[in-house]
Order: sequence, then C-alpha cells, then structure tokens
Amino acid sequence: MPKTELELLNDIRPSHIKIALFDFDGTLSLIRSGWQEIMIKFMTDTLSRLNTGESPEEIYTVVEDYVVRLTGKQTIYQAIQLAEEIRKRGGTPLDPLEYKQEYHNRLWALIQNRVEGLRNGTEKAENWLLPGSIEFLDELKNRGVKLFLASGTDAEFVIEEVSLLGLTPYFSEGIHGAQDDYHKFSKKMLIDELFRTHHLKGPDFVAFGDGYVEIEDTKNRGGIAVGIASNEESGYGINDWKRNRLIQADADCIIPNFISGKELLPLLFPSK
Repeated sequence: MPKTELELLNDIRPSHIKIALFDFDGTLSLIRSGWQEIMIKFMTDTLSRLNTGESPEEIYTVVEDYVVRLTGKQTIYQAIQLAEEIRKRGGTPLDPLEYKQEYHNRLWALIQNRVEGLRNGTEKAENWLLPGSIEFLDELKNRGVKLFLASGTDAEFVIEEVSLLGLTPYFSEGIHGAQDDYHKFSKKMLIDELFRTHHLKGPDFVAFGDGYVEIEDTKNRGGIAVGIASNEESGYGINDWKRNRLIQADADCIIPNFISGKELLPLLFPSK
C-alpha cells in the first residue's frame, strides 16, 4: 500500500462541520484525466496559426498560464480567454462557444472508451475514482455532514459521470455543473448560497478540490480548504504542479488522494 502524504500548511481547528463541497474532475473522478494536455495543445495550435513570430514555447507558456489560472471555473472561461488572446494578436476570433465545442470534441476522443466502458460494465468504477474516495465520503456521511458537488464541466456530463462512478447517493443534496448561460453558475455563487441558506460560520464549511478557484473562494469565506494535489495517471503520489498552485491559493492542507483521509479526519473533527 502506498504511503499516505498529508502536508499541513495552516493550523486547522477541529470543528463541527456541517457542509462539505467537492470538486469533481481530479478530486474524485479520473475519467477526464489528461484534459489539460488536450486543452493546452488545442489552444496553442490555434494561436500558432496566427503566425505572430512568437516561438512555440512562448505561446505554450501563455496558454498554460491561463488554463491553470482558470482551472475550476467553467470551461467557457478558458474559451473566452482564447478568443481574447486571438484578438490581442490581431486575429478575428470565433464565438467562444465554438472553441469550447472543439475542445469537447477532442477530449471525447480521449475519454470515449472510458465512459462507454463504465456504461456497459467493462470498466470498473473503482478504477476511475481517486483512491479512498468512497471510504472518505462514507466517513463524512456517517458524521452527518451534508455533501455537495460542484464542477466547471457542463452539468449534463457531470451528472452522468457521477452516476457512472456510483457517487450519486452521496450527493443527494446537490450536484452542480456549468450552464449554457455561464453567468448563472459559479462555485463562488454556490458557496455564498450555502453559507446564506445554512447559516454557516467559516469553519462549518470544508471544500475539497484540485483547482485554484474552489480553494480561494472557500478561504475568502473563512472555510477550511483541502487541496487535492492528485496524480491523475496513477491516483497515487503528489502532482507538484497542482501542489504549487494550491499553496498559492492558500490551501490549509494538501493530500494526494483520500487514503490520506485517515490522517485528515482527526484534523477536521473533534475527538469522539
């Protein structure tokens, strides 16, 4: 069994947590593992065709920076940024929705066999879950924590993939994803709503995610932010790129997967 790794960055005072919010891709699900490489290559190729004289390395750096910065937000925001980068270089961009659709087409070529395998039973759900996920969700449910899920991926895909992984019963409180009208949903909007409707104080709320957005939004409300620096290829070990971004976002602690939940639970909850 691979050893667990929990990196504590800030003091966490055990609390009677009421609400837990989970990101999906890279936090619980590995179905879309490889999405960033697909997106960065597509957007780098698109900008390179403008022949601005920039080197491939320079363009790659620009694209990687904004893809990383916007990870956790709805996919449309990366498409909007691509359109802006084209405009900056004197080009005439398409509607960002067209860039989003092209990215989805390329991603589907990568993940189609995974999804169809889960649908027909030739793939096991456990192989596409971050290790320890089910056990950790059980621990939270047994403590009376209400679980919510929020993703930057389109809601229709999130709902199906949550179901394929057998996670739907855990998130009966709410599964949220990107909407066609992207102004109607964001993780920040959901977090603010949860604080308002459940009358939360900061430590009543904990979020788990591998992106900058959910960590930053949680910390802005005084909640507990657990960074998931997951290696999506194997499910084990720390992804240093994610770890660095999560530290910048002021995550309270970082874990590679939920096997580390055994170390994390005593930090989050008072001793029974």
